[in-house]
Amino acid sequence: MTGYVILNIAIMLVLLFLLFYMQRKHVSFTKRVFTALGLGIIFGLLLQAFYGAQSEEIVKSADWFSIVGSGYVKFLQMIVMPLVFVSIVSAFTKLKLTSNIGKISVLILGILIGTTAIAAAVGISSALIFDLEAVQIEQGDAESARADQLEETFGTIKDQTFPQQILELIPSNPFLDLTGARPTSTISVVIFAAFIGIAYLGIRRKQPEQAEFFAKIIDTLYSITMRIVTLILRLTPYGILAIMAKTVALSDFDSIIKLGKFVGASYVALIIMFLIHLLLLSLGGLNPLTYLRKAFPVLSFAFTSRTSAGALPLNIETQKKLGVPDGIANFAGSFGLSIGQNGCAGIYPAMLAVMIAPTVGIDPLTPSFIATLILVVAISSFGVAGVGGGATFAAIIVLSTMNLPIALAGLLISVEPLIDMGRTALNVSGSMTSGILTSRVIGDLDSDTYKDTSIKIEAEA
Repeated sequence: MTGYVILNIAIMLVLLFLLFYMQRKHVSFTKRVFTALGLGIIFGLLLQAFYGAQSEEIVKSADWFSIVGSGYVKFLQMIVMPLVFVSIVSAFTKLKLTSNIGKISVLILGILIGTTAIAAAVGISSALIFDLEAVQIEQGDAESARADQLEETFGTIKDQTFPQQILELIPSNPFLDLTGARPTSTISVVIFAAFIGIAYLGIRRKQPEQAEFFAKIIDTLYSITMRIVTLILRLTPYGILAIMAKTVALSDFDSIIKLGKFVGASYVALIIMFLIHLLLLSLGGLNPLTYLRKAFPVLSFAFTSRTSAGALPLNIETQKKLGVPDGIANFAGSFGLSIGQNGCAGIYPAMLAVMIAPTVGIDPLTPSFIATLILVVAISSFGVAGVGGGATFAAIIVLSTMNLPIALAGLLISVEPLIDMGRTALNVSGSMTSGILTSRVIGDLDSDTYKDTSIKIEAEA
């Protein structure tokens, strides 16, 4: 380890101590998250300016930063399955999902898929306005390698039909899914927990004593699980600082500048779709500024970490602080991991399809092409769950369905991490929006809790 690497680690430790000092002085959680985000960007830029991109000093320093950043993400991923399982079963034992579970599921899925269709239209519009075409991008070694990888991935899923993808959601071994072994494990755990909850309701009618004992066990497990979530969420500012510093320090700014038009078009589409989320909340009679204030920590984490799954505990906690009941928050958060991702399964594949269409002689301005593309994106945003979700699978499914060359989806590999940050944040926002609107529609949203800006994320306690 060189002296420069030791110096970089020392500076990171000083910044971490500064965040700890702010916590000891009871600075608000949101302010600490915002400070961590800013410090991470500045530190990352300074590292690049001093050492140069991809230098040995930066790579080795980033490896050490990962102990804090990636370690934090792993802690969040550790609690995802227990949180989903216990929270949904608890919602049944507390009589919060007894009669509306079917309606809740349909509403959440409808909002997720509906907003993904809107996101596809936004992505198409952005690509057309910015006149994006795949032929404008030079294909180097990295792009060629990515193209080969996409072709290989497509070979593993091309024979999987839509019904087979749906069957992947059903848990054949719930204990395996509790380990998160499959891409669809989270949704499978939701289904398994719902079955246990329904079984509990039957036992409560016939054997109330056993049901009461079971409810006490679940209540105890829920309390312990939520305490673990609180402890982990307190690490959020530290995790964001380390993740952001590493991301910025390792970013390829030459490629970002070269492909600035594509990055800019992507973020214009992402921002417009986020504004549509706020508009939907406004139409539901809710103050979008209140949503922004309370959602900032989870959106910041999703942006920096690029993991919707890792953001799930903070996602659910934020929804609850916005007045969404536990059960609905868990359903919306869990379904949103793989179904109806506005950024990864909506905007991204739609923009790619418009960019690639001219290479095979298709006019992307044709109304029939646009209508078909929006429909394919909406349907595949549900089917993506059967093959693992994410932007890569969404792009493969949409492009293959539209008979467009899949390999060309690898052209943006050099700026993929930067675009993916915004996509992930939009995915999480879409998930939370579906939970809030569903609660509003069925009359279960606690409006006083939503409006109360003094209610903070529990990690501040």
